[in-house]
Amino acid sequence: MLQLIDHPDAIREIRLARAPVNALDPALIRAIRHAVEAAPADGVAGLVLSGAPGMFSAGLDVPSLLALDREALMPVWADFFGIFAAIARSPIPVVAAITGHSPAGGAVMAIHCDYRVMAAGDFRIGLNEVQVGLVVPECLQLALRRLVGPRHAEQLMVAGAMIPAQRAVEIGMVDELAATDDVVPQAIGWLRQRLALPRQAMLATRAIARADLHAAYAGPMPLADVQARWWSDETQATMKALVARLKSR
Repeated sequence: MLQLIDHPDAIREIRLARAPVNALDPALIRAIRHAVEAAPADGVAGLVLSGAPGMFSAGLDVPSLLALDREALMPVWADFFGIFAAIARSPIPVVAAITGHSPAGGAVMAIHCDYRVMAAGDFRIGLNEVQVGLVVPECLQLALRRLVGPRHAEQLMVAGAMIPAQRAVEIGMVDELAATDDVVPQAIGWLRQRLALPRQAMLATRAIARADLHAAYAGPMPLADVQARWWSDETQATMKALVARLKSR
């Protein structure tokens, strides 16, 4: 479900390994959050988040979440937004090695990272929450605005657009493209360059540069609002229709 791979120079790779598409069910969500939070105390100097070739993460495992009642779902939202908070507030650099398609939750993890290397080719990335009946909260909107600017962010999120990898790099949603097999090595290479800099100066400057993202998770997370919207008639109908389409394929 989740593989922790330690590389030289105190770099740890957190590899999503839940076949077939790395869909985020409650167990995987919790495991990712804990892995990101635990890394600094383990002496890790930098993190890489990766997936399987062709698929970084398909986002939330909607069928598994639809099976939960209101009480059981709240801890899942806490862990889900806890992932983004842990990346946003991480005291060490985090790089997304986007090894393929990255809709919804996969894209959200990536945009909170320090840097993004995405697989070149016919792969897409985007915050397509609106397409499946979900609202994009302000903390997530901020993370995308920081990368692509207000206008691009508005257009992408309101439409729930999934854009090709080449377009993503053109507008700054990802930083560079690589052949699928080279995504993780290039992400590690970027981290090594950062970690070779004078450490205190690099980390302090990074903290100042990411202060707005850090502040977005300094207060309460929007769990009650997310929960209320999840149980709305529109969202439930859209989600159930989505599951029905998936089952019919």
